Amino acid sequence: MGERIDGKQVAAEVRAKVGAAVAKLPGQPTLAVVLVGEDAASQVYVRNKVRQTEEAGMRSLHHHLPAEASQDDVETLISSLNDDDEVDGILLQLPLPKGLDEQRAIECIAPAKDVDGLTEASAGRLVLGKDGLRPCTPTGCVILAKSVLGDDLSGKNVVVVGRSILVGKPAALLFLAENCTVTVAHSRTRDLAALCRTADILVPAVGRPKMIKGDWVKPGAVVIDVGINRIDAPEKGEGKTRLVGDADFAACAEVAGHITPVPGGVGPMTIACLLRNTVIAACYRRGWDLPDGL
Repeated sequence: MGERIDGKQVAAEVRAKVGAAVAKLPGQPTLAVVLVGEDAASQVYVRNKVRQTEEAGMRSLHHHLPAEASQDDVETLISSLNDDDEVDGILLQLPLPKGLDEQRAIECIAPAKDVDGLTEASAGRLVLGKDGLRPCTPTGCVILAKSVLGDDLSGKNVVVVGRSILVGKPAALLFLAENCTVTVAHSRTRDLAALCRTADILVPAVGRPKMIKGDWVKPGAVVIDVGINRIDAPEKGEGKTRLVGDADFAACAEVAGHITPVPGGVGPMTIACLLRNTVIAACYRRGWDLPDGL
């Protein structure tokens, strides 16, 4: 039976390192969060981000625009935060309400303050192997893999299932930077099961519930499940739902050496890596030395 990777515990360790780093800095990093509309899940995420930012000793600014805000309203707010010298990181909470252009809004964020690592400039720096702000969820995947395999991932075979710009592509590049041999699989991949079985580290990130079966996993492999899917759960009562990953957890756990659960795996790492990025952004921008151990 594979060992469960406790994402909450690893995220707590990252947040503790962030807090220790912040305590050594000559000033207080500031994260600005922009929320547009009334999406309930987004409001919960934003509350958690604000709370954890402050717990790490940083300053949090929260800007909430109404659902009927125009593209200009969103971009004008982002521009004002770009120009604010006190702000080190800008986070635009996604998804935006219908009718707004997310990519255009993201491109308004100054690359030096792009703590989500989603602008074209950040993506370019990642591809070129230059220093920069990396996307939070894929960074969390690498940290989770290292938490069980150690810091040296050289030579490991990694299969990333999914090629999204949010997770799949950046995860592939981040594992490549760790000297892994990386394959990106997707909906057109032939014999996906056989390919997955070659992976020392398997990263499903497609958004299809329980797609990865137990016999797709190489015995002893590490499974980092990025999927978060809500499915019906009649066993909990009528109309009830539950969260599952892209991997069939019970079946994969029988074969894997280590596996992340959903929830409680990759999810908590995303905010922890956001806080880490805010410290890195503040140090780059302000010319501060990056504290050791981050």
